[in-house]
Formats: sequence, structure tokens, C-alpha cells
Amino acid sequence: MGEPTLRDRIELYYASVPLGFADAEEFGPLRLFVRKGEGAPYYGGPNHAYPVPAGPARVSAGSASGGPAAGFASSGPVGTGITAADIARVRARQRELGVAESFEWLAEVTPSLRALVEAAGLPVAERPLMVLDPHHPLPPQPLPEGVTIRVLDADDPGLPAVLALPRLAFADVGTAVGPAGRAELAAVAEKLVADGTVETIRPTLLTGHKVLAAAFAPDGTPLAAGHYHPARGITEIGGIGTLPTARRQGLGAAVMAALATHAREHGVHTVFLAYAEAAVARIYARLGFRPAGTTLLIADQPARGQ
Repeated sequence: MGEPTLRDRIELYYASVPLGFADAEEFGPLRLFVRKGEGAPYYGGPNHAYPVPAGPARVSAGSASGGPAAGFASSGPVGTGITAADIARVRARQRELGVAESFEWLAEVTPSLRALVEAAGLPVAERPLMVLDPHHPLPPQPLPEGVTIRVLDADDPGLPAVLALPRLAFADVGTAVGPAGRAELAAVAEKLVADGTVETIRPTLLTGHKVLAAAFAPDGTPLAAGHYHPARGITEIGGIGTLPTARRQGLGAAVMAALATHAREHGVHTVFLAYAEAAVARIYARLGFRPAGTTLLIADQPARGQ
């Protein structure tokens, strides 16, 4: 058995990382990840890639350990055998669970699924992927005076505001400076404490299932943030967002570089990401990321479970 390709490793990641938070339910050639506790729901998708025991013991879904070839299996030819009835069964189960009818998969691995999903009435969006060259040096990026970056632990006092930051960043799309700032951030952070979101995230930080980093102003206000979930030596960096009033200072790139460096230092050998805007892709390209295929997902579906 040869070394798995980059595409294999990304497929393995999509099949592995939800298992730290969700159960997998099989629907013929499709799989649905069903969240075990509180938090955003996961997606449905093809089940041809799945984790298998690596040697005498199964590798933990949340572990960054394991070489590139560990723990991967394929059920055979991909992109075949999926029917409209299979998609309908997954959607019915999602409606039963009261979650969004969401799917996510690699376009190049299961190309036939797009037409079936669109024929079912679900709009499909594309998210191009980029991967970091494992040999590319990644020095710390310049920061405005007084701004520092740190990885948060479960008891970090900045956690509520850091979790609130993407809500403002992604509500105001684009890279232009916007109106939302410290006051709006504090209001959203207060809501996330009140509704239990902050307490839901703490265990994932304690176990290492999630790594969260942010750039902080001298007064302790988070200005940009992002996260990654390591699984089997692979990770996708996501949630990179900048407080709208703090944009155009290189903060998102600095957080991205800090997360990628942290992942490398903790045993991750494959670092990739998805993007929605060409301007953002150009920033990541300057950091050493290169094109790596396309993820397809249902347009406007909620952010994948975290």
C-alpha cells in the first residue's frame, strides 16, 4: 500500500475529526455525523473514507499523532453508487434531529454527488482549498505595536470575547474596515456566557480537540482569532476573523501563521484551509499555501460543528 495522497489525507480528516464530538450514522454510501452534545451540528457526506485501527490500538480522533499512512481505508471506487434515495434518507434524519440539511465533500473525490444534491433542491457552494507546503518556512508575521498573539487555554479570561469575535467578523463579510468594534464585541461575548456557549467550548480546549489563538490589543481586546482541530496528524485551520474596526493591519495573516506554526510544533504534518474570497487566498499564498482542490457544501449551511 503506497503513501496516501494529499486528497486521501484531507478525506481522512473529514472522516475523523467529527468523531471527537459526534456519532457516525451510515446511510448506504452516505454518512451523517450526529452531534453527541451541545454545539453546532455536523454534516453528511460520502462514507468511502473512514478511520481504521492503526496497529493494535485505534488512533484517537482528536490526536495529532500518527504518520501520513496511518488509519486510512477506502471502501472502493468513489463517486458511484449514491442515489437520490440515499440523499433523501440523510435529509429526513436531519429534519428528525432538527438540524440543517447540510452536506460537505471533496469535489474531486465524489464528483457525481453535486448533481444529485442540486437535483434534490439544495444549492451547492464551492470552497477552494489550499495546503501549506510542509517545507515552507513560516516566520511570525509583523504585528501593530503592542499587539500580541497567544493560544488560549480553557480558563483564559479572554475566551468569551474571542468566541464572540467571529460572529461579528463573518456578519460583516469582506476585508474592508467596518463599524463593529469593542462595544459590539463585549455585547456578543456577554450573550455567549449567558447562553452556555463558553462553557460548551471549554472541554474541547482542555482535551486538545480544539486549539484557539487570538491577537490581543494592549487593553486585552481580541482583534483577530482562529482555530484548528487536529486529527491524525492533519488539520484544517478555520474561523479566521478580524474585528471589523481592526481590519487592514495584517492581523488575520498573523493569527493564521501562529496557528500553523503551533500545529506543526505539535505533530501536525498536513495543514490546509478553505477560503471564500480571492483577496484572502492571495494573503494565504504569500504565507506559503498552494491550491489543493475544492470542498463542496450546501450554500449558507451553518459553520461545521466545533
